[in-house]
Amino acid sequence: MHRLRLAAAQLDLVVGDLVGNVDRLRAAYDRAAAAGCHLVAFPELSVTGYPPEDLLLRPAFVEQAHASLTAFAAHTGATAAVVGFPERDGLLHNSAAVCADGAVRGVYRKHLLPNYAVFDEARWFVPSTVDGPLFVVGGVRVAVTVCEDAWSPTGPIATQAAAGAELIVNVNASPFYAGRLAEREAMLAERARAAGVPILYVNLVGGQDELVFDGASLLVGPDGSVVARAPQFVDDLLVVDVDVPTGPAGAVTLPEVLVSGPSAPPDPPRPPALATPPDPVREVYEALVLGTRDYVTKNGFSDVLIGLSGGIDSSLVAAIAVDALGADHVHGVLMPSRFSSGGSITDAEALADALGIATETIPIEPAHAAFLAMLDDTFAGRAPGLAEENLQARVRGTILMTMSNKFDWMVLTTGNKSEMATGYSTLYGDMAGGFAVIKDVPKMLVYELCRDRNARAGRAVIPEAVLTKAPSAELRPDQRDSDSLPEYADLDPIIEGYVERDRSIADLVGEGHPVDDVTRVARLVDRNEYKRRQAPPGVRVSPKAFGRDRRLPITNRWPG
Repeated sequence: MHRLRLAAAQLDLVVGDLVGNVDRLRAAYDRAAAAGCHLVAFPELSVTGYPPEDLLLRPAFVEQAHASLTAFAAHTGATAAVVGFPERDGLLHNSAAVCADGAVRGVYRKHLLPNYAVFDEARWFVPSTVDGPLFVVGGVRVAVTVCEDAWSPTGPIATQAAAGAELIVNVNASPFYAGRLAEREAMLAERARAAGVPILYVNLVGGQDELVFDGASLLVGPDGSVVARAPQFVDDLLVVDVDVPTGPAGAVTLPEVLVSGPSAPPDPPRPPALATPPDPVREVYEALVLGTRDYVTKNGFSDVLIGLSGGIDSSLVAAIAVDALGADHVHGVLMPSRFSSGGSITDAEALADALGIATETIPIEPAHAAFLAMLDDTFAGRAPGLAEENLQARVRGTILMTMSNKFDWMVLTTGNKSEMATGYSTLYGDMAGGFAVIKDVPKMLVYELCRDRNARAGRAVIPEAVLTKAPSAELRPDQRDSDSLPEYADLDPIIEGYVERDRSIADLVGEGHPVDDVTRVARLVDRNEYKRRQAPPGVRVSPKAFGRDRRLPITNRWPG
């Protein structure tokens, strides 16, 4: 029996920032070494950040990544480090290097390359078929795997365990969606029980374009129990002691690389940290905050701009932005029109006061009237309708983008998934902006997130009137969203089935949804693909978001 002190360094890394990422790796390595760790594991492709996408097609990028790995390895001492990097060896591999005593001691190459949902790894990498080597660290045979390798019960872990591996280290960049943590833990428990060895699982944390990585690194015992868990959505160094029974090599032969021999057990023993995950609604909120913060700041912006309508969507986006960036960096713009209700203005002002954000009021009536006058002859003889309504949204979008241009503030759009799905949004109007914070959040979840935010604050940060009034775009007198769409409580389950579960119209009708509603919603979803292609990116919080996940043709006559 050997006791190892292990560390899982879940870090918020930046794609392409090779120098900065190595600095972050070094700092975390030094903390792990100071804590007396035998081994510290870093996330998948931690040298480059994940996913580097077509940067991997540039030979200079891959060469510089290898040089960065070498520079990091030179920093290492007795504590072994497992570091993800792209490895060019004739072909390109998604690899993990084991570094110690100033050098790369060996490399493991990823076997299973995911090519579904948001993943496209077969575009860049070739899979390996070599299960080893095993790395002897502190007298314990350690097997390394990369992310997807752990998800298959017939993956390399089974062979590694048969070869005598006594500990598995799995390095990951596993994106978040609601419910993903429970899926991961169930998978790791199954894999650990089957192998009969503990698994150290380290995950990336942070936002990268649409993706959010939630961390939540784990140590799972050989019985499948979660021994230690890092918190979600924050940088963390999870340090944990594990007692590893040692024995002879197994029936399968894999080469072994000696990194370090047995040493005295760490003293005193370190009690395991076991962070409690937030409840499901709070978990989504924290993902939205992290995704927004990282998208804004990693792209060089300090401040954001939001059109405040007094509605629930813009209220939620404003609250998320304040929690992500601080109130001083969030700017609200009220843009009332001839159709804006007094309550919308007062609700927006109350929200801004509760959040502590500065606002400016810019009525759109002069511009709206001028556009209508300019178009009067062209539109002569035609009754006012959708074009005139959407003109107001486009005036607002122009104001926000002009202010963004002037002050170098990023515009956050406020459309939710229900609206994005059905096209209940105005192209070049309320869709104009840099980042769509809640584009993957259905309307009913918007209400839950707002109520939870208020409950956690112990006060009505988002005014109660915003939560109770009927949703309206306020582009014509007495307008309600339900004039154009089914009630959101009916709409959202249809969208979830049609978009996220790929159910057909017949399937959804068979599940009990009214045929007229299903047919109408499916047609709206399909015909508005062209709008979504032009929408800004936004945080992915569902198993299938518009954009990276769902790639349907714009020109499409399949009836569904």
